[in-house]
Amino acid sequence: MTPCSQLHAVSCLEWARPYSEFMRSEMFRGLVTAFRTLTIFPVPGRDTSIHSDSLPFFPVVGAILGLFLWALGLINTLINGNGGWPMGVAAIMLLASVISTRSLHLDGLADFVDAAGGGWNQSKRLEIMKDTRLGVFGAVAIILTLLCKWLAFARLLSAESTIWLILIHMLSRTMQVHLAVKLPYARSEGGTALPFVRDAAGYHRWAAFTIVLVATLAYGPLGLVALAVAQIITWVYGSWCRKNMGGITGDLLGAGNEIIEVTLLLLAAILGNQLPACIGWAWMLD
Repeated sequence: MTPCSQLHAVSCLEWARPYSEFMRSEMFRGLVTAFRTLTIFPVPGRDTSIHSDSLPFFPVVGAILGLFLWALGLINTLINGNGGWPMGVAAIMLLASVISTRSLHLDGLADFVDAAGGGWNQSKRLEIMKDTRLGVFGAVAIILTLLCKWLAFARLLSAESTIWLILIHMLSRTMQVHLAVKLPYARSEGGTALPFVRDAAGYHRWAAFTIVLVATLAYGPLGLVALAVAQIITWVYGSWCRKNMGGITGDLLGAGNEIIEVTLLLLAAILGNQLPACIGWAWMLD
């Protein structure tokens, strides 16, 4: 190897060292765990040894999920004919959403509704949530949730406003962080979400909130309204969980995610064609 080649090789190694160190860092491992927990997306690397360190990256995962659905929504512009086929493309987006998240949050929503509808005290509700069987209440909740999402996706496609999916998915995942930090774990015997809740601290919540706040400000006043709505729902839902469940579980985190996500989707769908003109801050100066 010539001196020039040796120098080039050393330079490449020096350039690659920060990247290699980041890939081995706890921060990157937190990101890996967040993706592996919330999605089926393959991510290289090792999981973090402290699961709660993945919480600040929940809004990042939400952004990727929203971006993924937004990209699928572009299919509507490729379909021949006036206005494309919003209902068909919305069905594709809905299927992609279910598959990419492994129906994780829908399962939590079903368990939560079954417990809320069939349990007369805290221990009975927790027992129902642990049951792997799907009850009538849970089945109806899943059907209605999927129907609402499908209609909302179609409406946003027609209004060319699917860009809001990114913020909505970020907000719903961020509120999971809030619940994990603020509430104790409901089951004394532990559970799958205990490692995320047990060591959750205020700085995890503030890190996630800072990320989502930056995105919210980019969307303008309506983004701040969406953030406020998500916060109100989270406070009401969290209070209910504390009073009736004794805290939070993985199922309850998933249920909260679905409640916030569907509510924001429906509010965006109601605004419909007004959304494109109201993104950002410039429209307030017109």
